[in-house]
Amino acid sequence: MLVDSHCHLDFPDFSEELEAVVARAGDAGIGLMLTIGTKLEKFPGVLAIAERFPNVYCTVGVHPHEAEHDWGYAAETLVDLAKHPKVVGIGETGLDYFYDHSPRDLQIKSFRAHIEAARQTGLPLIVHTRDADDDTIRVMEEEKRAGDYSAVIHCFTGTQRLADASLAMGFFISLSGILTFKNAVDLRAVVKSVPTDRLLVETDSPYLAPIPHRGKRNEPAFTAHTAKFAADLKEEDQARFASATTENFFRLFNKIPRSALAQAA
Repeated sequence: MLVDSHCHLDFPDFSEELEAVVARAGDAGIGLMLTIGTKLEKFPGVLAIAERFPNVYCTVGVHPHEAEHDWGYAAETLVDLAKHPKVVGIGETGLDYFYDHSPRDLQIKSFRAHIEAARQTGLPLIVHTRDADDDTIRVMEEEKRAGDYSAVIHCFTGTQRLADASLAMGFFISLSGILTFKNAVDLRAVVKSVPTDRLLVETDSPYLAPIPHRGKRNEPAFTAHTAKFAADLKEEDQARFASATTENFFRLFNKIPRSALAQAA
């Protein structure tokens, strides 16, 4: 079975048919889903979904877009919220210089606070980065020297340099439906260089639906399309690729009991 390592089930796009969305994911072979926190004020809704479905877990964090508007907390706030058994990661956090919805200095402060929370909890960090390779690498490397932590670069669309730096720090790279887009030639070249034992798959739904659903609302069931495309790209058996990425997920998100997947099946 596959795992959708990054989705947003609390978004209004799913509100009217959440039960059906989760059911379709199971029918498509998606055993577990990780729904991601983006604002602290919306965290109770994220957690409620994880509590509602046995095959859904969640994270707590503040998206870089929200750093200016959801600031004023310390790492301890994230640490406290992460004590719940269904909270298995910190983020998403990081740097987004494409939109610059929040000042860059506040994005960096928020990023560092999340890393400290990941360090204190031992939970993995979920990193969003766009048009910010230099600062993302710099902050991650500085914080890595200050104390160990684990991480995944979610919805990877970066350069070979970002991939190499992330892998050198022991981090994972997660692939979204963007990999299937016709114009993602450079991304596919980078992904070919990433060892399979460091890859995850995700949807980032409701966004970025993979081919053949591009232009439609994305949902966790479509993880299967991205996984198939990635396996073919890397010339690997699809079943073995699915097994490997699921194993990678449990290695990273090790708060989740492996029995959770058996229960989902």
